Amino acid sequence: MGRIADEIIQRIGDRVDMVDLVGRHVTLKKAGRSYVGLCPFHDEKTPSFHVNPERRTFHCFGCQTGGDAFKFLMEIQNLTFPEAVRTLGGELGIDVPETGGGETGRSEGLYAALEVAQAFFRESLKEPGNPGAAYLDRRGLDAEAVERFGIGYAPDSWDALSRRLRGAGITDSIAFEAGLLAERRSGGYYDFLRGRVVFPIQDARGRVVAFGGRVVVADADGKAPKYLNSRESPVFRKRESLYGFPRALEPIRRNEMAVVVEGYFDQVALDRAGIAGTVATCGTALSEQHARELRRRTRTVVLMFDGDEAGQKAVERSLEVLLPAGLRVKAALLPPGVDPDDLLTEEGPGALRALVDSAPPALERVIQRAVAAGCASPSEKADAVEAVAPVLARVESPVERGEYTSQLALAVGSDVSYVEPAVRAARRGEDVRDALPAQTPRRQTHDHKLYQLTRCMVEFPSLAQQVHQEDLLEVADGPLRRVIEVLIDAESTSPGLRIESLMEGLDGEAQATIQGMLVAQDELTETVAARIVEDTLAWMRKRRYDREARELTRQLHNSDAQDSDNLLKILEKKQEMISRKKREQHRSSVDAVDPSSADRVAR
Repeated sequence: MGRIADEIIQRIGDRVDMVDLVGRHVTLKKAGRSYVGLCPFHDEKTPSFHVNPERRTFHCFGCQTGGDAFKFLMEIQNLTFPEAVRTLGGELGIDVPETGGGETGRSEGLYAALEVAQAFFRESLKEPGNPGAAYLDRRGLDAEAVERFGIGYAPDSWDALSRRLRGAGITDSIAFEAGLLAERRSGGYYDFLRGRVVFPIQDARGRVVAFGGRVVVADADGKAPKYLNSRESPVFRKRESLYGFPRALEPIRRNEMAVVVEGYFDQVALDRAGIAGTVATCGTALSEQHARELRRRTRTVVLMFDGDEAGQKAVERSLEVLLPAGLRVKAALLPPGVDPDDLLTEEGPGALRALVDSAPPALERVIQRAVAAGCASPSEKADAVEAVAPVLARVESPVERGEYTSQLALAVGSDVSYVEPAVRAARRGEDVRDALPAQTPRRQTHDHKLYQLTRCMVEFPSLAQQVHQEDLLEVADGPLRRVIEVLIDAESTSPGLRIESLMEGLDGEAQATIQGMLVAQDELTETVAARIVEDTLAWMRKRRYDREARELTRQLHNSDAQDSDNLLKILEKKQEMISRKKREQHRSSVDAVDPSSADRVAR
């Protein structure tokens, strides 16, 4: 390779805009005289990467990588020093002559082959009568849109492209390495993409690195895949590339948000709708590399996938890589069976923009989906927690993770103390089901008694007259408490009201609880129900008194022996509690002899 003169290198180095160059790959924010962002050379959550625009240098205090513009390009794009110089020189309009001869770098040969191919595909689309142009017209893409997105057509020929490449001085081996040709079993090469509408895939600098093709001419046996990408090459790796990336960079930076879709036409549709910060994956699921590329430029990602089962599962798979990168993810799910093109054609660009603008957090959709599968029984609640906990475990922020854990607990109707261990276990990589805390015998007894009390009141509403508001201190907020409160209120204001009318004032979970009680297999008589209510109330009141007695005893132990006034107040409270307990016991004994006297004694 020839030598580049030092004065040329100096001219390029003096003219390069370091912030603009680095800003193509990293979201930078001004901090004093420097700009800071997340380092593109190692994973980090807190920015330690600095760019000094005056000195035209960069430095990462985390991994200690640093240097000038040439070093940055060499590191970020795996270029040699001469390739970096020529690349920047080309952008600045500075000729880079060499002293001496030699062949250009291998990567430049690949880029040259890809540029020739792009020109060929664009020309082929303009040939009269080609099926690619007719297909794009049916999809609603006019000439301006086709030109803007650089869409072309690969003729249904085995060697049309390879002949053009040879005519441009590009060898078959270079074209094969660039992913443009495929090897014949008998020897030689043939065109890899044939009979397809072709989308150019570009890197962050706008250079074509590969192509994605949508079939429009079916093969003889009809087995050709609908979409086909160029093979991976030294300049193209699917798990790192995003279609539409160079056009989306500035809008992503400006709006601090990226929109990710599943296909080329989806990206084109959103761009046409004015949602410019949109990218699409290139025939693969979102990867950790994609997540890092996005996180360097924004904190927020909106996923727009199909609203069917497959689309919702794709959202969950995407969260597995996006959440650990520290990204905040929203989900704008399309109606089942509708793609962005359909929505754009039928309802206009406003419909697509509204979907993006109103997209809820993706984790909320995951929780809703798990709960929709059923949460009526304890086992179903456990299934929902088991499904969602591994996703929540990937949230990096402890504050956000805690909030979503609380949301999950509320959605399934469980205490957050039961859900938190599952999320912690998932974060440690342990089995979630094993971490779900088993209920203690005491807790099982508590829940069973409350269920039986509620069922007795549902089947015989008049029994609600025996239950008082203070008794509910032993009932945690939830569907059982809501049912009991509604029954007590109804019996005091509208005695004899049918249970069907009462259910209208309850939410879905409470209604499901009542329905489960009404279809219970074991028979319950009113006499047995009355005894259950009496026993349960006595048990609940004893628990309340025991709790109050423990609290007062604790206060006595912790009180200052010299503070006689405080001691007297505590003793008075304890005496009042004992008197109240005796009155309650007397009321219960009277009720046992004459249940109709309950109200009279209470008054």
